[in-house]
Amino acid sequence: MRQGVQISYSTLYRFACSELSFGKHAPTIPVADCGPGEELQLDTGWMGSLEPDETGRRRRFRAFIFTSVCTRYRFVYPSFSEGTAEAIEACEAAWAFFGGVFKVLIPDNTKAIVALADPCGAGLVPAFLEYAQNRGFLVDPTRARAPRDKARVEKAVGHTRDDCFAAESLRTIEQARLHARTWCLQDYGARRHSRTLRIPREQFETEERPHLLPAPTEPYDIPLYATPKVARDQHASVARALYSLPRAFRGQRLKAVADRSTVRFYQGRTLVKVHPRKPPGGRSTDPADFPPEQAACALRDIDFFQSRAREHGEAVGRFAQLLLAGPLPWTRMRRVYALLGLCRRYGDTRVNEACTLALEASMLDVRRLERMLLLAPTPTAPPATARAAPACRYLRPPSQFALFSKEPTNPKPQGEPP
Repeated sequence: MRQGVQISYSTLYRFACSELSFGKHAPTIPVADCGPGEELQLDTGWMGSLEPDETGRRRRFRAFIFTSVCTRYRFVYPSFSEGTAEAIEACEAAWAFFGGVFKVLIPDNTKAIVALADPCGAGLVPAFLEYAQNRGFLVDPTRARAPRDKARVEKAVGHTRDDCFAAESLRTIEQARLHARTWCLQDYGARRHSRTLRIPREQFETEERPHLLPAPTEPYDIPLYATPKVARDQHASVARALYSLPRAFRGQRLKAVADRSTVRFYQGRTLVKVHPRKPPGGRSTDPADFPPEQAACALRDIDFFQSRAREHGEAVGRFAQLLLAGPLPWTRMRRVYALLGLCRRYGDTRVNEACTLALEASMLDVRRLERMLLLAPTPTAPPATARAAPACRYLRPPSQFALFSKEPTNPKPQGEPP
């Protein structure tokens, strides 16, 4: 262009490719295979749709595809969604299929497993990290947009979709999983691999299965993670069930971990509360989280109000006991609460006297009892008695004030001249 020569783009492109190495990639060096039982690569992708159900709806499903790096043996697990719970469920099915646990799992950057993609220190989803630590394997996610990090399973999605699920009439997800397992065992597993030139299933059974970690013997309890906010009533909602927290955490967001039997609440890394797991719509309330009066009202604790009434006097206790007698006593708890308020306002002595009169007349009306206290004359204080004057502070006996004359030591006899 600087010399005024007009050329086409195709000519310029051929010149750049031949002379300037434009568009050429760096040479690819294949990574050596690992030892038996060490690495298992994981990829996910859409597989197809099920047959229409009763309403005519067709549901698409995905598949978790596990491929052994050493023997190329493969396991496919169909699923409707790609969440953390589904990923853990697929891994559990893979360990049962392979008969053991691989030492390293190499997934792509799926949000079900990886929370933060980083080539040097990827952050895993806490639920999956806890699962990996429980089963004893390491998770080594690939780099973002780097298919060469899991090349053994990268093309497995299209191959599995075309070879396993194409032209198949599957009505339920259970049928899809059974068909995928049969395909892995009898079709793909019994077919000679083009790279290793060996049958994957036979090679896995003879060379790799003995090197796997022991398979789990009990099903894994998949936890539920949530960050609920403690409401004004000091309850937090987890999986549509309510759990009480101490008053100090009201209005704060806590971390909740729910498993099959318990629900644990954390503030940061500090455990603050543990509740038994309740079904959706249930409630777990600990009376220790509330003041005694509020807990008694919330839990309809009749014995608490009766004991509080007896503390103010015998007549008040009998009055409260008669108020709560009969069926449905919690419907009269407010009357006992008002009776305790009268004790705080007028004193225990006056309320006991009024309750004694009311019980003698078989009157069990708190409002009339309040009018009795309000209209009763206020007791006057008794007149003060005359107090005797205290003894003087410096009062001394009379002998100290007597005057004695001074007599000579040798008196002269009478009649003797001086």
